[in-house]
Formats: sequence, structure tokens, C-alpha cells
Amino acid sequence: MTIIVTGAAGFIGSNIVKALNERGEQRVIAVDNLTRADKFKNLVDCEIDDFLDKTEFVARFKRGDFGKVRAIFHEGACSDTMETDGRYMMENNFRYSRDVLDTCLEQGVQFLYASSAAVYGGSSEFVERRDVEKPLNVYGYSKFLFDQIVRQILPKARTQIAGFRYFNVYGQRENHKGRMASVAFHNFNQFRAEGKVKLFGEYNGYGAGEQTRDFVSVEDVTKVNLHFFDHPETSGIFNLGTGRAQPFNDIASTVVNSLRAIEGEAPLSLAELVQRGLIEYIPFPDALRGKYQCFTQANQSKLREAGYDAPFLTVQEGVDRYVRWLFGQL
Repeated sequence: MTIIVTGAAGFIGSNIVKALNERGEQRVIAVDNLTRADKFKNLVDCEIDDFLDKTEFVARFKRGDFGKVRAIFHEGACSDTMETDGRYMMENNFRYSRDVLDTCLEQGVQFLYASSAAVYGGSSEFVERRDVEKPLNVYGYSKFLFDQIVRQILPKARTQIAGFRYFNVYGQRENHKGRMASVAFHNFNQFRAEGKVKLFGEYNGYGAGEQTRDFVSVEDVTKVNLHFFDHPETSGIFNLGTGRAQPFNDIASTVVNSLRAIEGEAPLSLAELVQRGLIEYIPFPDALRGKYQCFTQANQSKLREAGYDAPFLTVQEGVDRYVRWLFGQL
């Protein structure tokens, strides 16, 4: 049967397409908007059955043009947290998602979709519960609102609906994302260009470079998606993070030491990296004060209760693998 991936040329979507191929799935329909044409590179090593622009997909899906569809991985969205056009954001992330979901329900198609930890906004608690969801921008609100619709539908849904609140995802195939790419990606490029990585200094009670996030490898994100694909009886909204907050210092030191290892140089401690000027701290920007999350950490309880028991890569493991992949693309 056919599998459809929206946002297929994007970061997470293309990793899912590749992972499906590696399992022998080739009847994959890729849906995306290639206005940013360079995203096509993410699909060059993938096998797909067809490619559709997002503007024509929903109407054709509703008409049943694709025959029996097993599942849709709905990864397509505008993920720019700085986007200020609320009408565009809601049309792209909420209305479009609602149309795809409604059609999945009508046709009995598994629906696995990308939510976001941005729904928590300024909250200090990261558990899938309505009272701690406090989005700070229209991107977070668009994801939050769709999750609320899903919660209303879940009790009566006869087919799988599984949403994943991605935390700080990094990894292969994000090159096209520009300023929205991960910290690891930017650290890698900055070190190669300038010979140092710059991190924010002390802010809000956190020491220099010690602001912490739940950094999760796209390898783990893909594995979780495929686990739920294999278990269509399991529905719900789930945090998708490691459950382990790590500081930006860990990202930077892993990037630098991984590049040093590639060049045959020994690893250095954080203190040594700072002392040698390989990591540098800059004043925290005034423009970000009061708008910056200093701590995120996924509560994994619901994910684990749903049967996902595989370990997650640490920053040191995942970022090292990612740096070596990036270096191999040069």
C-alpha cells in the first residue's frame, strides 16, 4: 500500500522517507513545496513513487486518487518561530493539517504528525497536559490549536492519530533550514569558518553556555515515528525528546572535539577549549531577554507507557555522528 509523507523534502520528512526506503518501502508519495528548490537535495538518495506540490495534494487525496493509503506522516509545516504573518501560519500549519486529518479519518488512514515542544512556551513543566501549554508565538499557537482538535477527536477516532511534540531536533538533512537549523549545525559551520564557537554568556541564573535544552537526534525522531507506524493501535500526543536536558556547552564542545578528532587531534575539556579561545562567550542579546527558553526537558512518561522503550542518543553520541556526517558532505 501507498505511504504519503508531507514535508518530504524537509528535515524530518526526508529522514522518514529514507528510513522507509531502508525497510523496503518504495511506494512512497512525497508532498512538499519546492519554492525553496535546494530542498530537493534531501531526496536525491531516496526512492519515491511520485512527487506532488502541497497545493494540489489535499484535493487529490480527498478524491481518492492514490488508492488505498496505509499511512500519512504529516511533517509539512512552517517551523519559523520568528514568522509574524499569523494568517499564513494558521493556514499552513492548522487549516491544512485539519484537512489532511479529516480525510485520513474518512478513509481509515493512519495519521502520524509533527507537533512541537513550542506549545509549552514559557512553561517550566513539559508534560502533555493542557494547563502547562502556554505558546509564546504564533507558530507554537498553530501547533497548540491543532493538538486541541486532536484531543477532541481521539475518543471517537477509529484509526490511529499520533502526534509528536519534537524538542530541539538536530541531524542529517537540515542544511536547507538556514537560521532555523540546529545549534549543532551552526556550531559546526562557525568553527570551520572562524576557528571558534560563540555561545551566550550568563543569563537568568544560568552560567555562560549553561542554558539547557532537550537536544534530540533526528535518528531517534525517525525511530519513534516508525515505531508508532508499526503499532497502529496506539494513538495520542507524545513528547519526543530524550528526557535529558544538556547545556549548549555540551553541543559546542562535542562539535569542536569531533572536528579535532577528524584531524587527528586529542579531545580537550571544556575549560581547555575556553582557555584556548575555541569556545567564546558573548553577552546575552537584549533583544532576547524575556523571550528565551533557558530550560526544556521532555517528560517521557507517556511515550514510555505507550511501549517505546529504546534508548535515546546523548548529545555526545548524536552530535559526534552528525559532525562526521556533515564533514563527509564537504
